Amino acid sequence: MTRILVVDDEPQIVRALRINLRARQYEVDTAADGASALRAATHHHPDLVVLDLGLPDMQGTEVIRGLRGWTTIPIIVLSGRAESHDKVNALDAGADDYITKPFGIDELLARIRAVTRRIQPPGETTTTVPLGRYTVNLGTRSIDGGDRPVRLTPTEWQLLEHLLRHPGKLLSQRALLHDVWGPQYSTETNYLRQYMARLRRKLETDPAHPRHLLTEPGMGYRFKP
Repeated sequence: MTRILVVDDEPQIVRALRINLRARQYEVDTAADGASALRAATHHHPDLVVLDLGLPDMQGTEVIRGLRGWTTIPIIVLSGRAESHDKVNALDAGADDYITKPFGIDELLARIRAVTRRIQPPGETTTTVPLGRYTVNLGTRSIDGGDRPVRLTPTEWQLLEHLLRHPGKLLSQRALLHDVWGPQYSTETNYLRQYMARLRRKLETDPAHPRHLLTEPGMGYRFKP
């Protein structure tokens, strides 16, 4: 059974999420502030976190960074902040998705199912791909080489895999958004920019001048072996 940690300081939202998620056979833990959220994640090891950004003791982005220091579990931000820079900051900190309040429970459930599917894609076979100084194993989702461990979130893995499985091929923005995030994300090009920037910071020797994870302006992205 999938275990979800809900982090929000609004009791009505926490109660509604708890009822709806449990009715669909999810296990639910809750936290009302950032410190409690980090402790709960350490003790209960959730499979997914639903996180508000406006917490009473710290910013939600701090919680995301705290989690990303040791885990790659999916994080869905559920926030009343609708500004583009808030979304960019959350995604850049390591969130996998962003939903703006007020929200529909059906949409949230669909997003939860989508990010959960990214954790273990079906029919996965072991394939190793060289990427600069690294060797990426798509079967075990591990990266060898370099002078420090490289950890990717489930969404980062999904995006990287799509690129590595099509070496040299131009993959359009629309195709990547559809295959990684889903058909409802076909115009969310800011997602791609943020995630490609994160992959380059983690895998390219010089992220400002990438040699392997390339942008084709106005068209899409390409993996160059």
